[in-house]
Amino acid sequence: MLVDFRPHSRLSGTNPLDLMTSLAPVVEALRDTSADLGKVRLVCDWVQYKSNFREAVDVRPILHGSTDGPAIVPLGVRDDAVEIAVDVRRSAGMSIEEVTAAVLREREDARVLLEDWGPGSRSCIWEFNARYWKDLDLWEKATGRGYEQALPGGESDARNRDTARDVIGDLFEVWDALADGDALPEELYVVELGVGNGGQAKVFLDEFRALDAEHGRNYYRRLRYLMCDYSQHVLDLAREAVSEHRAQVSTFALDATTPCASLGFMKYKVFLVYVSNVYDNLPTDEVAQLGGRTYCVQTRAYLDGTSGAEIAASAGCTTDELPALVHRLLRLGPELLAEADPARFAGVEEAVSFWRTVWDALRLDERYVPLAGLDLYDLAPSMSGELLRPLLESGADIRMHVNNGAMASFVDSLRLLHPFGRLVCHDLFVTDVQAYRSNFRGPGKYEGSVVNWVNGPLLAHVGRRSGFDVHYAPFARRTGGNIITMTAQVRD
Repeated sequence: MLVDFRPHSRLSGTNPLDLMTSLAPVVEALRDTSADLGKVRLVCDWVQYKSNFREAVDVRPILHGSTDGPAIVPLGVRDDAVEIAVDVRRSAGMSIEEVTAAVLREREDARVLLEDWGPGSRSCIWEFNARYWKDLDLWEKATGRGYEQALPGGESDARNRDTARDVIGDLFEVWDALADGDALPEELYVVELGVGNGGQAKVFLDEFRALDAEHGRNYYRRLRYLMCDYSQHVLDLAREAVSEHRAQVSTFALDATTPCASLGFMKYKVFLVYVSNVYDNLPTDEVAQLGGRTYCVQTRAYLDGTSGAEIAASAGCTTDELPALVHRLLRLGPELLAEADPARFAGVEEAVSFWRTVWDALRLDERYVPLAGLDLYDLAPSMSGELLRPLLESGADIRMHVNNGAMASFVDSLRLLHPFGRLVCHDLFVTDVQAYRSNFRGPGKYEGSVVNWVNGPLLAHVGRRSGFDVHYAPFARRTGGNIITMTAQVRD
């Protein structure tokens, strides 16, 4: 048996964890099964997201063959058969031995499966995520609070005025040098991806106008601020929030993973691409290097038997009919669903309640499937999985995010930048690959959306190969938080 206790920092300090509380009960439960203990991995995490897709104990099969064809089997690999995953944050409050025994003998047919196995980026959890942003107004009305209140501190760090001044000061420094050389364009473009409710755009524009008045170069008149978001509702709120700056602002509804699809006319013209809390909300796969072999983590969304039966009963359907009803919700949205099926949903409120209840109960089954070869894995458009090799082979076993959506967005955004432009992003970045070996990094749930940490070393590696310097620094204007600032600009 291989034991991987990841939250090792919690084994010491004022309130240390009892290691055996998490490990011994699982071993006791395994003794009563036919499992070959020599092929079991026991992995313990501290899952900090109180709302997430995991049970306290999960069983993850480790397949020996690829579902896409023959897998390359390196010499000397460790062929484990199963991984038992324990959330030690919740383990102290329950009988882990009983829970583990129940999971090991669990009947899969008791679960209500919402999809078949596939890479994490293709899971229906991202359809839930997209539906949340499309119908954010309905979700907020049902919960009685705005989505920003779910963030640590109750607001986005991008709304910090000192941060905005720092960014604007850097812009002015670049523009002054270009203006002195008669090389500054007449129109000065700034793009913001993921505008939220417009609060951060308003802070930026207010501070820009004030600093420009002091600076005396009349840059505000020439500023063209492009607010971009996936959700039209969010854009409508943002446009209202910055109404006093309307002459400087344009809005674009676009897919954050392909900004050039809508902003291609801006290639090489943008002096600042400003991103905040977007990359962590984009689809991602996970890959792993276990015992010398490389795996893709496949997932499938499900509801446990009890939750599925209760939700089906409340919706007036059988558990066999429930998956189709859930996908109909995701396709139509709660307003159209209520209109199309009034027998089940008396109004929009009932459809939203159904949506929120399913989301709360939603879980992810996981399994490891060998990759036939990194060169056959598509990291993002025109990017081979070979880019992952330095990180996967950086030491001991590792499981990490690929952040396919963030990677596509990042590379596409770089194409917008003026030769003296930069991309500034505030988000949940892993800046050292070792952090994946010691901490759980998602997925978690923020209200109705999905959140994962972003693989900073991978983005930096890809950025450097594209001719950009990528730097990470702790968010300068708030202490104690997890937000990191990434800056990318053309290498000198």
